Amino acid sequence: MAERVQSKRHSSALESESHLRELVDIYQQPLLRYAQRLTGGDTGRAEDVVQEAFLRAWRHLDQLTADRGSVTGWLRRVVHNLVMDGYRMKKARPTEVDIENATEVATADPMAVVVDSLLVEQVLRGLWPEHRAALVETYLNGRTAAEISATLGVPVGTVKSRVHYALRAARKATANHLLCAA
Repeated sequence: MAERVQSKRHSSALESESHLRELVDIYQQPLLRYAQRLTGGDTGRAEDVVQEAFLRAWRHLDQLTADRGSVTGWLRRVVHNLVMDGYRMKKARPTEVDIENATEVATADPMAVVVDSLLVEQVLRGLWPEHRAALVETYLNGRTAAEISATLGVPVGTVKSRVHYALRAARKATANHLLCAA
């Protein structure tokens, strides 16, 4: 009796394998083309999706018969769902980057903005008050030399001179900070 059960299982496994081979022979190329369209031409991803679709077909082989509905429709729906699931997972995860392109795609470090603003504050504190006022009005408040001249009550030439010397001192101070940081 055990031999008959084992023989029946072996026969059933051979039939299932044969049925799956037939499905792969018939549907593999059309599904691959469909998956490539859905993945934007990514052949590797399309092949993975089709392989997963056939794995799922293997698990549901008893349901994949013409009398139970469209086999093509079922397989295409599985491929479609797998591709869409992949897109959803990518949105939920951080962006994946090839190691070759990592330096191009690297995002700015938010701490760099904090460090830069602290450096600017420190450099500005080290300037003479007259130079600092001219620099702040010019670069941070976007005012012209004539506007600053009227506000501070000094000639336009003096404003330009103060901005010049303030920038020179700021560059020197920044260079010193960068050397210390390195």
